Amino acid sequence: MKALTYQSVTHVSVEEVPDPVIVDPTDALIRVSSAAICGSDLHLYDVFGPYLDKGDVLGHETMGVVTAVGSAVTRIEVGDRVVVPFVIACGDCFMCDRGLYSQCETTQVTEYDSGATLYGYTKLYGQVPGGQAEQLAIKRADFNLIKVGDDLPDERYLFLSDILPTAWQGVEYAEVPEGGTLVVLGLGPVGQFAARIGVHRGYRTIAVDPVPERRAMADRHGVETLDLTDDVADVIKKMTDGRGPDSVVDAVGMEAHDHGPVGLFQKAAARLPDAIAQPLMQKAGIDSLGAMHLAFDVVRRGGTVSLSGVYGGTADPTPFLNLFDKQIAIRMGQCNVQKWIDTLMPLVEDPADPLGTEDLVTHPVPLDRAPEMYETFKNKADGCIKVVLKP
Repeated sequence: MKALTYQSVTHVSVEEVPDPVIVDPTDALIRVSSAAICGSDLHLYDVFGPYLDKGDVLGHETMGVVTAVGSAVTRIEVGDRVVVPFVIACGDCFMCDRGLYSQCETTQVTEYDSGATLYGYTKLYGQVPGGQAEQLAIKRADFNLIKVGDDLPDERYLFLSDILPTAWQGVEYAEVPEGGTLVVLGLGPVGQFAARIGVHRGYRTIAVDPVPERRAMADRHGVETLDLTDDVADVIKKMTDGRGPDSVVDAVGMEAHDHGPVGLFQKAAARLPDAIAQPLMQKAGIDSLGAMHLAFDVVRRGGTVSLSGVYGGTADPTPFLNLFDKQIAIRMGQCNVQKWIDTLMPLVEDPADPLGTEDLVTHPVPLDRAPEMYETFKNKADGCIKVVLKP
Protein backbone atom coordinates (compact mmCIF):
# COMPACT_ATOMS: atom_id res chain seq x y z
CA MET A 1 0.00 0.00 0.00
CA LYS A 2 0.97 3.66 -0.24
CA ALA A 3 1.67 5.59 2.96
CA LEU A 4 3.16 8.90 4.06
CA THR A 5 6.47 8.10 5.77
CA TYR A 6 8.99 10.01 7.84
CA GLN A 7 12.43 10.18 6.19
CA SER A 8 14.34 12.88 8.10
CA VAL A 9 13.76 16.30 9.66
CA THR A 10 11.39 18.27 7.36
CA HIS A 11 11.43 15.40 4.84
CA VAL A 12 8.45 13.10 4.42
CA SER A 13 7.53 11.04 1.38
CA VAL A 14 4.81 8.74 0.08
CA GLU A 15 6.24 5.23 -0.26
CA GLU A 16 5.10 1.67 -0.87
CA VAL A 17 5.01 -0.13 2.49
CA PRO A 18 3.72 -3.57 3.52
CA ASP A 19 -0.04 -3.89 3.92
CA PRO A 20 -1.11 -4.00 7.59
CA VAL A 21 -2.23 -7.33 8.99
CA ILE A 22 -4.24 -8.52 11.99
CA VAL A 23 -1.80 -9.45 14.76
CA ASP A 24 -4.00 -9.69 17.84
CA PRO A 25 -7.53 -11.14 17.89
CA THR A 26 -8.84 -7.73 19.04
CA ASP A 27 -7.43 -5.97 15.91
CA ALA A 28 -9.31 -4.81 12.83
CA LEU A 29 -8.26 -3.42 9.45
CA ILE A 30 -9.76 -0.45 7.65
CA ARG A 31 -9.54 0.99 4.18
CA VAL A 32 -8.82 4.67 4.78
CA SER A 33 -11.23 7.11 3.14
CA SER A 34 -9.89 10.32 4.71
CA ALA A 35 -6.85 11.23 6.80
CA ALA A 36 -6.04 14.73 7.97
CA ILE A 37 -2.75 16.49 8.65
CA CYS A 38 -2.75 17.78 12.24
CA GLY A 39 -0.78 20.63 13.74
CA SER A 40 0.76 17.99 16.01
CA ASP A 41 2.16 16.30 12.89
CA LEU A 42 4.25 19.40 12.32
CA HIS A 43 6.00 18.70 15.63
CA LEU A 44 7.15 15.39 14.15
CA TYR A 45 8.14 17.08 10.92
CA ASP A 46 10.28 19.71 12.67
CA VAL A 47 11.17 18.73 16.23
CA PHE A 48 10.68 15.10 17.27
CA GLY A 49 12.93 13.44 14.69
CA PRO A 50 15.08 11.82 17.42
CA TYR A 51 12.05 9.70 18.39
CA LEU A 52 11.22 8.60 14.85
CA ASP A 53 12.78 6.03 12.52
CA LYS A 54 13.06 6.41 8.78
CA GLY A 55 9.98 4.83 7.26
CA ASP A 56 7.61 5.39 10.18
CA VAL A 57 4.06 5.93 8.89
CA LEU A 58 2.57 9.16 10.20
CA GLY A 59 -0.96 10.39 10.82
CA HIS A 60 -3.52 10.16 13.62
CA GLU A 61 -6.73 11.67 12.22
CA THR A 62 -8.31 8.87 10.24
CA MET A 63 -11.59 7.33 9.16
CA GLY A 64 -12.61 4.65 6.71
CA VAL A 65 -14.42 1.34 6.20
CA VAL A 66 -13.68 -1.90 8.06
CA THR A 67 -12.26 -4.61 5.78
CA ALA A 68 -11.36 -7.33 8.31
CA VAL A 69 -11.75 -8.08 12.01
CA GLY A 70 -9.93 -10.31 14.46
CA SER A 71 -11.52 -13.38 16.00
CA ALA A 72 -12.25 -11.61 19.31
CA VAL A 73 -13.94 -8.55 17.78
CA THR A 74 -17.70 -8.60 18.40
CA ARG A 75 -19.01 -5.02 18.16
CA ILE A 76 -17.39 -4.05 14.85
CA GLU A 77 -18.19 -5.75 11.54
CA VAL A 78 -16.73 -5.74 8.05
CA GLY A 79 -18.34 -2.91 6.09
CA ASP A 80 -18.82 -0.58 9.07
CA ARG A 81 -17.93 3.05 8.41
CA VAL A 82 -15.76 4.16 11.32
CA VAL A 83 -13.72 6.99 12.82
CA VAL A 84 -10.46 6.16 14.59
CA PRO A 85 -9.70 8.04 17.83
CA PHE A 86 -5.99 8.85 17.93
CA VAL A 87 -5.77 7.52 21.51
CA ILE A 88 -5.60 3.73 21.90
CA ALA A 89 -7.26 2.79 25.20
CA CYS A 90 -8.49 -0.42 26.81
CA GLY A 91 -11.70 1.00 28.27
CA ASP A 92 -11.62 -0.76 31.64
CA CYS A 93 -8.43 0.04 33.57
CA PHE A 94 -8.19 2.42 36.56
CA MET A 95 -7.63 5.45 34.30
CA CYS A 96 -10.21 4.52 31.67
CA ASP A 97 -12.83 4.00 34.38
CA ARG A 98 -12.27 7.68 35.26
CA GLY A 99 -12.56 8.89 31.67
CA LEU A 100 -8.81 9.48 31.42
CA TYR A 101 -8.39 7.46 28.26
CA SER A 102 -5.19 9.23 27.22
CA GLN A 103 -3.65 7.88 30.44
CA CYS A 104 -4.79 4.27 29.87
CA GLU A 105 -2.70 2.03 32.10
CA THR A 106 -2.96 -0.90 29.69
CA THR A 107 -1.39 0.95 26.74
CA GLN A 108 0.88 3.39 28.57
CA VAL A 109 4.37 3.57 27.06
CA THR A 110 6.28 2.84 30.23
CA GLU A 111 9.67 2.84 28.50
CA TYR A 112 9.39 6.61 28.15
CA ASP A 113 7.08 7.20 31.11
CA SER A 114 4.45 8.42 28.64
CA GLY A 115 0.68 8.13 28.54
CA ALA A 116 -1.48 5.95 26.32
CA THR A 117 -0.28 4.66 22.96
CA LEU A 118 -1.19 6.89 19.99
CA TYR A 119 -1.36 6.28 16.26
CA GLY A 120 1.49 7.60 14.15
CA TYR A 121 3.24 9.44 16.95
CA THR A 122 6.87 8.48 17.69
CA LYS A 123 8.54 6.05 20.07
CA LEU A 124 7.33 8.23 22.95
CA TYR A 125 3.80 6.99 22.26
CA GLY A 126 4.32 3.46 21.03
CA GLN A 127 5.53 3.91 17.44
CA VAL A 128 2.26 2.51 16.08
CA PRO A 129 1.88 3.01 12.29
CA GLY A 130 -0.40 5.93 11.50
CA GLY A 131 -3.31 6.56 9.18
CA GLN A 132 -1.95 8.80 6.42
CA ALA A 133 -2.08 5.70 4.29
CA GLU A 134 -4.36 3.57 2.17
CA GLN A 135 -4.99 1.12 5.03
CA LEU A 136 -4.65 1.08 8.80
CA ALA A 137 -4.50 -1.65 11.43
CA ILE A 138 -6.69 -0.83 14.43
CA LYS A 139 -5.80 -1.88 17.96
CA ARG A 140 -8.54 -2.87 20.46
CA ALA A 141 -11.13 -2.26 17.79
CA ASP A 142 -14.27 -2.99 19.82
CA PHE A 143 -13.63 -0.24 22.34
CA ASN A 144 -11.92 2.34 20.18
CA LEU A 145 -13.62 2.44 16.78
CA ILE A 146 -16.53 4.88 16.45
CA LYS A 147 -19.25 3.62 14.12
CA VAL A 148 -20.91 6.37 12.05
CA GLY A 149 -23.69 6.58 9.51
CA ASP A 150 -23.45 6.49 5.73
CA ASP A 151 -25.41 9.59 4.77
CA LEU A 152 -23.08 12.46 5.74
CA PRO A 153 -19.72 13.34 4.16
CA ASP A 154 -16.43 12.38 5.79
CA GLU A 155 -15.83 15.99 6.83
CA ARG A 156 -18.74 15.76 9.29
CA TYR A 157 -17.18 12.83 11.12
CA LEU A 158 -13.43 12.85 10.51
CA PHE A 159 -12.60 15.46 13.14
CA LEU A 160 -14.06 13.28 15.90
CA SER A 161 -10.71 11.47 15.65
CA ASP A 162 -8.86 14.31 17.36
CA ILE A 163 -9.34 18.02 16.84
CA LEU A 164 -13.04 18.36 17.66
CA PRO A 165 -12.88 16.51 21.01
CA THR A 166 -9.54 18.22 21.69
CA ALA A 167 -11.22 21.60 21.24
CA TRP A 168 -14.23 20.52 23.33
CA GLN A 169 -11.98 19.33 26.15
CA GLY A 170 -10.01 22.57 25.91
CA VAL A 171 -13.15 24.63 26.43
CA GLU A 172 -14.37 22.29 29.20
CA TYR A 173 -11.05 22.70 30.97
CA ALA A 174 -11.27 26.48 30.57
CA GLU A 175 -14.23 26.49 32.99
CA VAL A 176 -15.86 29.56 31.48
CA PRO A 177 -18.62 30.84 33.79
CA GLU A 178 -22.13 31.17 32.39
CA GLY A 179 -22.25 34.25 30.20
CA GLY A 180 -18.48 34.68 30.57
CA THR A 181 -15.75 35.68 28.14
CA LEU A 182 -13.42 33.21 26.46
CA VAL A 183 -10.26 34.13 24.57
CA VAL A 184 -8.80 31.61 22.13
CA LEU A 185 -5.18 32.04 21.11
CA GLY A 186 -4.50 30.58 17.67
CA LEU A 187 -7.00 29.87 14.91
CA GLY A 188 -5.57 26.73 13.47
CA PRO A 189 -7.98 23.78 13.30
CA VAL A 190 -8.26 23.24 17.08
CA GLY A 191 -8.54 26.97 17.71
CA GLN A 192 -11.26 27.28 15.06
CA PHE A 193 -13.34 24.62 16.78
CA ALA A 194 -12.62 25.93 20.29
CA ALA A 195 -13.83 29.38 19.26
CA ARG A 196 -16.96 27.98 17.60
CA ILE A 197 -17.69 25.88 20.68
CA GLY A 198 -17.41 29.05 22.79
CA VAL A 199 -19.96 30.80 20.58
CA HIS A 200 -22.21 27.71 20.57
CA ARG A 201 -22.20 27.70 24.38
CA GLY A 202 -23.15 31.34 24.55
CA TYR A 203 -19.84 32.81 25.69
CA ARG A 204 -18.45 36.02 24.36
CA THR A 205 -15.59 34.61 22.31
CA ILE A 206 -12.52 36.56 21.19
CA ALA A 207 -9.77 34.91 19.16
CA VAL A 208 -6.26 36.03 18.21
CA ASP A 209 -4.31 34.97 15.12
CA PRO A 210 -1.87 36.75 12.80
CA VAL A 211 -3.21 35.08 9.61
CA PRO A 212 -6.04 37.00 7.87
CA GLU A 213 -7.60 33.88 6.29
CA ARG A 214 -7.87 32.21 9.67
CA ARG A 215 -9.50 35.27 11.21
CA ALA A 216 -11.93 35.48 8.29
CA MET A 217 -13.00 31.86 8.81
CA ALA A 218 -13.64 32.46 12.51
CA ASP A 219 -15.55 35.67 11.71
CA ARG A 220 -18.03 33.58 9.73
CA HIS A 221 -18.93 31.72 12.92
CA GLY A 222 -19.59 34.72 15.15
CA VAL A 223 -16.16 34.99 16.73
CA GLU A 224 -14.63 38.39 17.49
CA THR A 225 -11.14 38.26 16.00
CA LEU A 226 -7.95 40.22 16.59
CA ASP A 227 -4.61 40.33 14.84
CA LEU A 228 -1.53 39.34 16.84
CA THR A 229 -0.19 42.85 17.37
CA ASP A 230 2.32 44.05 19.94
CA ASP A 231 -0.49 45.61 21.99
CA VAL A 232 -3.02 42.78 21.67
CA ALA A 233 -2.96 42.12 25.44
CA ASP A 234 -3.91 45.74 26.12
CA VAL A 235 -6.63 45.58 23.46
CA ILE A 236 -8.15 42.46 25.04
CA LYS A 237 -8.10 44.00 28.50
CA LYS A 238 -9.85 47.12 27.19
CA MET A 239 -12.50 44.86 25.62
CA THR A 240 -13.07 43.14 28.99
CA ASP A 241 -13.50 46.05 31.41
CA GLY A 242 -9.79 46.19 32.11
CA ARG A 243 -9.79 42.84 33.91
CA GLY A 244 -9.16 40.41 31.10
CA PRO A 245 -11.29 37.42 30.08
CA ASP A 246 -12.56 34.78 32.48
CA SER A 247 -10.79 32.03 30.56
CA VAL A 248 -8.17 31.53 27.86
CA VAL A 249 -7.60 28.52 25.61
CA ASP A 250 -4.05 28.36 24.26
CA ALA A 251 -4.51 26.45 21.00
CA VAL A 252 -1.00 27.24 19.76
CA GLY A 253 1.50 25.41 21.95
CA MET A 254 5.06 24.87 20.78
CA GLU A 255 4.16 26.15 17.30
CA ALA A 256 4.48 29.73 18.59
CA HIS A 257 6.95 31.44 16.28
CA ASP A 258 10.42 31.87 17.70
CA HIS A 259 13.33 32.95 15.55
CA GLY A 260 15.68 33.47 18.50
CA PRO A 261 17.61 31.08 20.74
CA VAL A 262 14.64 28.78 21.42
CA GLY A 263 13.97 28.27 17.75
CA LEU A 264 17.63 27.61 17.11
CA PHE A 265 17.76 25.07 19.97
CA GLN A 266 14.77 23.17 18.60
CA LYS A 267 16.18 23.03 15.08
CA ALA A 268 19.64 22.01 16.28
CA ALA A 269 18.39 19.33 18.70
CA ALA A 270 16.21 17.74 16.04
CA ARG A 271 19.27 17.20 13.84
CA LEU A 272 21.58 15.69 16.46
CA PRO A 273 22.16 11.92 16.62
CA ASP A 274 19.31 10.26 18.50
CA ALA A 275 21.56 9.09 21.35
CA ILE A 276 22.46 12.72 22.07
CA ALA A 277 19.18 14.42 21.15
CA GLN A 278 16.84 12.24 23.22
CA PRO A 279 18.37 12.91 26.66
CA LEU A 280 18.90 16.55 25.74
CA MET A 281 15.22 16.97 24.88
CA GLN A 282 14.10 15.01 27.96
CA LYS A 283 16.12 17.12 30.40
CA ALA A 284 16.72 20.49 28.73
CA GLY A 285 14.02 20.84 26.07
CA ILE A 286 12.48 24.28 25.75
CA ASP A 287 9.48 25.62 23.87
CA SER A 288 8.46 28.85 22.22
CA LEU A 289 6.27 30.23 24.98
CA GLY A 290 4.81 33.36 23.42
CA ALA A 291 1.23 32.05 23.37
CA MET A 292 1.36 30.61 26.88
CA HIS A 293 2.78 33.79 28.38
CA LEU A 294 0.19 35.87 26.52
CA ALA A 295 -2.52 33.66 28.03
CA PHE A 296 -1.11 34.17 31.53
CA ASP A 297 -0.90 37.91 30.92
CA VAL A 298 -4.41 38.53 29.59
CA VAL A 299 -6.53 36.19 31.74
CA ARG A 300 -8.26 37.95 34.61
CA ARG A 301 -7.28 37.40 38.22
CA GLY A 302 -8.86 34.19 39.43
CA GLY A 303 -9.36 33.02 35.85
CA THR A 304 -8.44 29.78 34.11
CA VAL A 305 -5.95 29.01 31.35
CA SER A 306 -6.53 25.83 29.35
CA LEU A 307 -3.59 24.50 27.32
CA SER A 308 -4.78 22.60 24.25
CA GLY A 309 -1.69 23.34 22.20
CA VAL A 310 1.03 20.73 22.66
CA TYR A 311 4.16 21.64 24.59
CA GLY A 312 7.20 19.37 24.68
CA GLY A 313 9.74 21.24 26.77
CA THR A 314 11.07 19.97 30.08
CA ALA A 315 12.93 23.12 31.08
CA ASP A 316 10.43 25.84 30.15
CA PRO A 317 10.59 28.99 32.29
CA THR A 318 7.23 29.61 33.96
CA PRO A 319 6.24 32.88 35.69
CA PHE A 320 5.06 31.33 38.95
CA LEU A 321 5.20 34.64 40.83
CA ASN A 322 2.59 36.16 38.51
CA LEU A 323 0.51 32.98 38.37
CA PHE A 324 0.40 32.76 42.15
CA ASP A 325 -0.30 36.45 42.56
CA LYS A 326 -3.14 36.37 40.03
CA GLN A 327 -4.53 33.10 41.44
CA ILE A 328 -4.60 31.48 38.00
CA ALA A 329 -5.90 27.94 37.50
CA ILE A 330 -4.23 25.92 34.74
CA ARG A 331 -5.68 22.81 33.05
CA MET A 332 -3.99 20.81 30.32
CA GLY A 333 -3.43 17.37 28.89
CA GLN A 334 -3.75 15.00 25.96
CA CYS A 335 -7.35 14.70 24.85
CA ASN A 336 -9.46 11.87 26.27
CA VAL A 337 -11.14 11.48 22.90
CA GLN A 338 -13.55 8.66 23.71
CA LYS A 339 -14.98 10.59 26.68
CA TRP A 340 -16.51 13.28 24.50
CA ILE A 341 -17.93 11.29 21.57
CA ASP A 342 -21.46 10.86 22.96
CA THR A 343 -21.66 14.62 23.59
CA LEU A 344 -20.30 15.59 20.18
CA MET A 345 -22.05 13.10 17.91
CA PRO A 346 -25.46 14.86 18.03
CA LEU A 347 -23.78 18.16 17.13
CA VAL A 348 -21.85 16.56 14.27
CA GLU A 349 -25.00 14.91 12.89
CA ASP A 350 -27.26 17.94 13.39
CA PRO A 351 -28.43 19.05 9.90
CA ALA A 352 -27.63 22.65 10.88
CA ASP A 353 -23.96 21.70 11.50
CA PRO A 354 -23.72 24.10 14.48
CA LEU A 355 -19.94 23.69 14.86
CA GLY A 356 -19.27 24.15 11.16
CA THR A 357 -17.53 20.85 10.57
CA GLU A 358 -17.99 21.29 6.83
CA ASP A 359 -16.37 24.74 6.94
CA LEU A 360 -12.82 23.85 7.94
CA VAL A 361 -11.10 21.92 5.17
CA THR A 362 -9.27 24.24 2.79
CA HIS A 363 -7.13 21.65 1.00
CA PRO A 364 -8.69 18.24 0.17
CA VAL A 365 -5.92 16.54 -1.83
CA PRO A 366 -4.78 13.06 -2.92
CA LEU A 367 -2.40 11.20 -0.61
CA ASP A 368 0.40 11.64 -3.14
CA ARG A 369 0.43 15.38 -2.41
CA ALA A 370 0.99 14.93 1.33
CA PRO A 371 4.69 15.98 1.36
CA GLU A 372 3.86 19.21 -0.43
CA MET A 373 0.97 19.89 1.93
CA TYR A 374 3.12 19.46 5.04
CA GLU A 375 5.17 22.43 3.81
CA THR A 376 2.09 24.43 2.85
CA PHE A 377 0.44 23.83 6.24
CA LYS A 378 3.64 24.54 8.15
CA ASN A 379 4.12 27.86 6.35
CA LYS A 380 0.42 28.80 6.56
CA ALA A 381 0.61 29.40 2.82
CA ASP A 382 -2.18 29.48 0.25
CA GLY A 383 -4.79 30.13 2.94
CA CYS A 384 -4.17 26.65 4.33
CA ILE A 385 -6.12 25.90 7.52
CA LYS A 386 -6.91 22.17 7.28
CA VAL A 387 -5.58 19.51 4.91
CA VAL A 388 -7.46 16.27 4.31
CA LEU A 389 -5.75 13.50 2.36
CA LYS A 390 -7.81 11.21 0.15
CA PRO A 391 -5.96 7.90 -0.42
